[in-house]
Amino acid sequence: MSEPDKKSGAPLLKVDRLSAGYGMPVLHEISIEVHAAEMVALVGSNGAGKTTLLRALSRLIPCSGSITLAGQELSGMTPDDVFGRGLVQVPEGRQLFDRMTVQDNLLMGAYRRSDKAAVARDLDRMYTLLPRLGERRRQLAGSMSGGEQQMCAMARALMAAPVLMMVDEMSLGLAPVVVDQLMEVLAEIRKQGVTVLLVEQDVQVALSGADRGYVIETGRVVLQGAAQDLIHDPAVQQAYLGM
Repeated sequence: MSEPDKKSGAPLLKVDRLSAGYGMPVLHEISIEVHAAEMVALVGSNGAGKTTLLRALSRLIPCSGSITLAGQELSGMTPDDVFGRGLVQVPEGRQLFDRMTVQDNLLMGAYRRSDKAAVARDLDRMYTLLPRLGERRRQLAGSMSGGEQQMCAMARALMAAPVLMMVDEMSLGLAPVVVDQLMEVLAEIRKQGVTVLLVEQDVQVALSGADRGYVIETGRVVLQGAAQDLIHDPAVQQAYLGM
């Protein structure tokens, strides 16, 4: 997996005044930053524009504004170009190759890599990080439980050796105990040098494990700060935590 550059104080990902939509605007001049080795949470209700932002960052939809990754402007790049530069997404709903084995799904994540020895080492690392996948490596991905499929989707993204991994609605449809396990996995991969942007509707889950957070409403960032400060912010507690 890629080691982040910690020598510079500049953000790894910088989004400046980004606007995007689908024929009509959904995002309105969004500005966020993610620094190397951070876990940053982007939280908000369903329909707030969280997934639209990830699609814009991945260059799947057109947008205005600036997106830089490790100082390189991504505007004008194709989705494959952006993926090749290490901006890798774990999509909402997993989107695995259901009729392929777990191991083949993981290897699909490394399809751009030519370093076969390193790919083999990373595959072994995935099975150490997620032993359940090691047990299921010959099983069809579509036959696994929802939690196991989410593990597989995350491991597939990690096999791409990401500079920054964007995780979209990881907790959706999963039992709390499984979500806790997945958050432990994210904490572990951060220790291994992977930067994480976690996009979540479950505000408590996301902010509990993150360093910093952004709250998005109707396509605009309305709050930002240290994750623990946001958890205790009265507006966040009232709007999202039922307090």
